[in-house]
Amino acid sequence: MTVEQVNLLLKTMPLDLTYVDENDKVIFYNRGEERVFPRSAGIIGREVKFCHPPKSVGTVLKILEEFRKGTKSESSFWINFKSRLIYIRYFAVRDAQKKYKGVIEMSQDITDIKNIEGEKRLLDWD
Repeated sequence: MTVEQVNLLLKTMPLDLTYVDENDKVIFYNRGEERVFPRSAGIIGREVKFCHPPKSVGTVLKILEEFRKGTKSESSFWINFKSRLIYIRYFAVRDAQKKYKGVIEMSQDITDIKNIEGEKRLLDWD
């Protein structure tokens, strides 16, 4: 894939991605049109603890600590935010030797997904 293709893919995905390295610094976030939690370029290089509301910093730091120790590799939450249901997931990033290399935070508005029932097998564009 080209860099342009990777950027287009990440921008188009219907979720927010943030990558925090093994030093707890934000080094990437995707720049989609509609983000659940808006980000500015100023967070790049910032410690992740300064990118969350004060009431959630302790939880974020606990997740990072457990990922770093290798005792956990995933953590999930869901919250009501601006009348929407937001699913937030954290995944430890590890290299081939299982060494901790950081964390990916994914946030997605699942309000409409949660309301899906039955099946839809046909295209209904008309």
